[in-house]
Amino acid sequence: MSAAAAGNETAGAPPKGWRLLTSALSNRKTAVMLAFGFGAGLPYTLLIGTLNAWLGEWKIDLATIGVLSWIGLAYAFKFLWSPLVDRVRLPGLERLGRRRGWLLLCQVILTLTFFGLSLSDPRMALGTFALIAVIGAFASATQDVVIDAWRIDVADEAAPVEILSSIYQFGYRIAALIGGALALVLSVRMSWPTVYAIMGGFMALTLIATLLAPDTPRAASEAEQSALRRAGAISPKLRNFGLAVVGFGWAWAIWSVGAFMARMLGGEIDAVTGKPPSVGDFTRDYGPLIVAATVLVPAIVAAIFNWLAARPGYVLESDRPAESGLERTADHAYAALILPLAELVRRLGWGVIIVLGLILSYRITDNIWGSFAFPFYLTELQYTGDEVAFASKIFGVFMTMAGIAIGGIMFATLGRMPTLMIGAIVAAASNLLYADLASGAVGIDAFARTFGLDTFGHDLRMVRLLIAISGENIAGGLAGAAFVAYLSSITSREFSAVQYALLSSLTFLIGSLGRAALGEMIDQVGYAPVFFLTAKIGVVAIVFVALEWARQAWNGRRSGAGDVPASDAVRATEGDTA
Repeated sequence: MSAAAAGNETAGAPPKGWRLLTSALSNRKTAVMLAFGFGAGLPYTLLIGTLNAWLGEWKIDLATIGVLSWIGLAYAFKFLWSPLVDRVRLPGLERLGRRRGWLLLCQVILTLTFFGLSLSDPRMALGTFALIAVIGAFASATQDVVIDAWRIDVADEAAPVEILSSIYQFGYRIAALIGGALALVLSVRMSWPTVYAIMGGFMALTLIATLLAPDTPRAASEAEQSALRRAGAISPKLRNFGLAVVGFGWAWAIWSVGAFMARMLGGEIDAVTGKPPSVGDFTRDYGPLIVAATVLVPAIVAAIFNWLAARPGYVLESDRPAESGLERTADHAYAALILPLAELVRRLGWGVIIVLGLILSYRITDNIWGSFAFPFYLTELQYTGDEVAFASKIFGVFMTMAGIAIGGIMFATLGRMPTLMIGAIVAAASNLLYADLASGAVGIDAFARTFGLDTFGHDLRMVRLLIAISGENIAGGLAGAAFVAYLSSITSREFSAVQYALLSSLTFLIGSLGRAALGEMIDQVGYAPVFFLTAKIGVVAIVFVALEWARQAWNGRRSGAGDVPASDAVRATEGDTA
């Protein structure tokens, strides 16, 4: 290139970053990524949120809605079967490519799911309706795994993974508007089955993107020798025993939840009481055991393996590569279920108890009642679908973004732990807004009059809803940003993908299990007492944040790191606690 040409490029051409962005946006992969983001967001919105509006409008009791919301556990536990998605070759679909075959299968199932829901009646055949929704949730969670892998596989200089991830989020948000706001608006003008049939048509369009998507070839040999089979690692036979113990706990937990869902939604009547099985009794009797089986037992097994790894006789004396598909599958299962916790226990020591308590409790106030938001707005408060669509799915999105922005400012000015504490406090306090709204909105009305907000419109109904949603979504955005930053800070770089996936999935565990009992309680005592209860539950998270803050401060003083908020400094101090 001549000097003049170089000068022209410097003076008149767009900056290199801008050229990279425009080049990436014109790339076929980004268009496909937009469609995949839409395809991932639509089923999640329709199955976890909008479906409850349909059930509430058709007078399905809230305890049943809470039980049906357990299908959301499919998203929380998708890491369990992710190795299968990566390894299994689908007969007849493998010729489409390593990822496209799985995507096509998932999207066909999801399309049929929405059409199947549109042809069923939850009032007449709730069991069939629930089964269709469960199949759809598992297909949607599996599709998420494949899309995440596809995004990493196809990323290159022309379409960097950062830009593909941003495009994915954009498509996801569009789907949230279609599956949330548009679906609610349509439900005012047509029946819910028709709405879901239309959504099935939207889902079918994603098949076009899959057929046009590029794919990456499957590696000729995927038998990689991992650290699990190198000299000094725990013996595979011993690992397999521990994996069997942990696997049994997970299998029992999943079976217990699934069996109770089948009993409840299948219309079973208790022979003694003459009533359906009690969700509250199940949550009280089995909830702690399920948490123990999926969190406590794996953590104990991980701690035992850490102890054995330092003793001769329990580790490999030389490298021993996996020789069969079964051994590689066992390695993947161990890496997903035990290895992330083993590293965390080794690094944090007894502090892992505080960390796991914080993870299990931090987002519980949002997770535990979110499934009842639409029934609360539409059935209890008698807002129209148009009003809820605007307030919750359009206005609420901007309030969530505002909360995320506030969280970013707090990180920059206050640091991570103060922001995490404020997030826990406002998340719990936001439930008091809904308690006031359910009790007649005396406090919200006083707030609106004080700041002149009652001048909008001829009554306070919409203002009340907007104020409550503003408070809850800003708090949720702030708490969510704080929590993601905290999880990222405690995640090891060595096991970043699997550790973050496991820890983030635990966030939904208690909230998901508690939804059904909460729905039963709402049926019995109403919404207001339940919102006061969820606010009190949020205090548990505040206590764990305080303990974690004190733990990090103590580690900092012991190592001489002071109060440096950077995640690297935190990791350095935590490394000394094991």
